[in-house]
Amino acid sequence: MISKAFQDIVTQMADVFPKRFGIADSHGLVLAYTGTEPSAETMENLVYSAVNSDRLLYKDGYTMRVMSNKPYTEYIVYVEGTDEISKYCCNAIAVAANNVRHYYDEKYDKTNFMQNIIMDNLLAFDIHQKARELHVDIDIPRAVFYIKIQDNNEPGIYEVIRNMFPDKEKDFVINIDANNIVLIKELKGPATSQELEDMAQSILDTINSETMLPVLVGLSTVANNIDELNNSYKEAQIALEVGKVFDEEKYILNYDSLGIGRLIYQLPIKLCELFLNEVFKKGNIASLDDETILTINKFFENDLNVSETSRQLFVHRNTLVYRLEKIYKLTGLDLRKFDQAIVFKVAMMVHKYLMSNPLKI
Repeated sequence: MISKAFQDIVTQMADVFPKRFGIADSHGLVLAYTGTEPSAETMENLVYSAVNSDRLLYKDGYTMRVMSNKPYTEYIVYVEGTDEISKYCCNAIAVAANNVRHYYDEKYDKTNFMQNIIMDNLLAFDIHQKARELHVDIDIPRAVFYIKIQDNNEPGIYEVIRNMFPDKEKDFVINIDANNIVLIKELKGPATSQELEDMAQSILDTINSETMLPVLVGLSTVANNIDELNNSYKEAQIALEVGKVFDEEKYILNYDSLGIGRLIYQLPIKLCELFLNEVFKKGNIASLDDETILTINKFFENDLNVSETSRQLFVHRNTLVYRLEKIYKLTGLDLRKFDQAIVFKVAMMVHKYLMSNPLKI
């Protein structure tokens, strides 16, 4: 365990620094120490002060600093005293412990192993060999949930998700960066798309209630074995990328429910541009004003029904017909004809996609 590796460092440095010091986790649990362990109340105060800072701090006669707080605080070094020796000792232990931690993560940490899989940093042979070493089940179904924080940098969201899925042997919470978190959730068996959406809704509701921050959740299909995890991770990314363009009102974006948006996403940018130029020979789609766009969208929502559309827009039927004629003159497409309406609908989606500056995965 990592605590044994930390204790080895502390024991070696005890011969160099005549101080009482140790390493604790972000909950105040002392993992390694020399001398006498501080009281639970003292550790609680030290952790509370250090957890949101990456600077050297002094409190209650101790010098302390976090080993790393990006994207979240995990371990804290504390040293008794506030003099220059204490400061030097604290920094030295933090550097040495971070190096050991990095080595431990590479060799033993299952979450780090899963991160390397989804980032495509391992060969297939290495994946199976490492999985056997770490006792990770190869042939168990898993789903990938990609959580994107839309606004503030809020490290507390990691803790919220971690607390929801505390079993670190089966469920893996990975920080991609400050605004992107990935959950790899082990499933008890085959799961339907709706069951996965229910899980995503539970995550969304918990984050909203705990942090009040807006997030999006991208959802993959089920990975039936460990070799499919990288593909599921990409699916969750694509779900976010495509969904935020075509389903702006949704907060849960399912790869299984992307519809025609998935097809458009697969098209080369140049091909999309050629398609728009071919469709709108008479004029650019960008020349349509907001009122016209609203009319078009409402017309599509009502299955090309002129009477129902005019009723919902609170306009006379003849006014709606006039607007449709105006669209025909501008674009050369008559939306009252089913085949031309389909072309126009797809063209609108392609235009919206290009305007979103897509980043292909």
